[in-house]
Amino acid sequence: MKRIYFDNAATTALDPLVLEAMMPYLTQQFGNPSSIYSYGRESRMGIEAARKSVAKILNAHPAEIFFTSGGTESSNTAITAAIRDLGCKHIISSPIEHHATLHTVEHLYQAGEAALSYVKILPNGHIDMEDLENILAASKEKCLVTLMHANNEIGNMIDIHAVGNLCKKYNAIFHSDTVQTVGHFPFDLRNTPVHFITGAGHKFHGPKGVGILYINENVRIKPFINGGSQERNMRAGTENLYGIVGFGKALELATTHHEADAAHIKGIKLYMMEQLKKHIKGVSFNGDPLGSSLYTVLSVSFPKSEKSEMLLFNLDINHICASGGSACTSGADAGSHVIRSINHNPNQVTVRFSFSKNNTKEEVDTVVAKLVEVI
Repeated sequence: MKRIYFDNAATTALDPLVLEAMMPYLTQQFGNPSSIYSYGRESRMGIEAARKSVAKILNAHPAEIFFTSGGTESSNTAITAAIRDLGCKHIISSPIEHHATLHTVEHLYQAGEAALSYVKILPNGHIDMEDLENILAASKEKCLVTLMHANNEIGNMIDIHAVGNLCKKYNAIFHSDTVQTVGHFPFDLRNTPVHFITGAGHKFHGPKGVGILYINENVRIKPFINGGSQERNMRAGTENLYGIVGFGKALELATTHHEADAAHIKGIKLYMMEQLKKHIKGVSFNGDPLGSSLYTVLSVSFPKSEKSEMLLFNLDINHICASGGSACTSGADAGSHVIRSINHNPNQVTVRFSFSKNNTKEEVDTVVAKLVEVI
C-alpha cells in the first residue's frame, strides 16, 4: 500500500531538481569554501550565488542573509542578540509560538536577563493586537517582540506589517519566526518593518539542516556561535555547502511555481474540510482555516472516543502520516501547547494535516474513508 504523506508542515520531500543542484557539491566540488585555491573558491561561489538568489527573492540585500542550521538556530540567535546586544530588557511573545522561540525566551527570563510578557490569544487563535499595544505602551524598558508569522500547528497568520508598525511606534525590536511562510508566500523585506526573520529549507522541498536568518542592515549584533570568520564573522563553522546550494535552489523553484502550487494546495485543504464535514459528525477546525491562515495546514478536532484516542496510531498502521500537533513535540506526548491555549476541550482529539504540491484529492478521499472507519 502506498504511503499517504499529510505532514508537510513537519518536513517535505526533497525536490529531485534540488538534489540535482546539490549533487556536484556532494561529489566533485568538495573544496572548503574558506580555502583560497580554486577548489575552495568554486565552493565559495556556490554559497554566494545562493545568497544572492535568496536575497533577490525576499527583496533583501545579500549582506542581510546569513545561512544557519535551520529555524531553531536562527530564532535563538536573533532573540538572544536582541537581549544581549540591542538593549532589549522586556520580551513580548505569545503562548502559541514554536518551542524554538518559547524555550529561548523562557531561558532568558529564568536567567534574569529580561522580563517576559505573553500577548493574549483570541478564541480564533489570532493575536490580540489591542493587548499587544497595551503591553508595549506600558513597558518602561526597550522591548523585543517575537511573534511567528504563521503558526505551525493551526496555520493562523499575523499581519506582519501591522505588528511591525506597532513595534516601530514603540521603538521595539521585531523578530518573526517565518519558518512556515518563507518558500510559501512572497516577501518584500525592503518594505516590511521587521528586524529579523527566519527560514528552513526542509519546509519547501529543500534539504534538512539548513536555514537562513535575515538581519536588517541597520542592526548590529554579535555572533551566537564563535570560532571562525565564516558568514561574514556572523556564524563560525564550516558552511553546510550542499545544504546552502539546495536551500537556494528550493526557494527559487518554490517562487517560480508559487501561484500554481498555492492554488493546488489550497484546493486540497478546502476539499478535505468539505469531505470531513460531510462524513464525520462533530468534527471541528481549529484556528481560522478560511481566514488569515496557511493554505498548507488544516488542524482538525474529532470527538473523543475509545477509538479516536488511538487515531494517529491507526492512521500510521494504514500508512497515513499526520501529526498530533507539531512533529517537534509529538514525541513528548504532552499534548499540544498551541491547542491548549485556544481550545482546551478534553473531549476532542486533534490531528494536524498538512499538504504539499505532491498531494492529491484522491489521497484525501482515502484518508477520509479511513477516518470514518476508525472513528
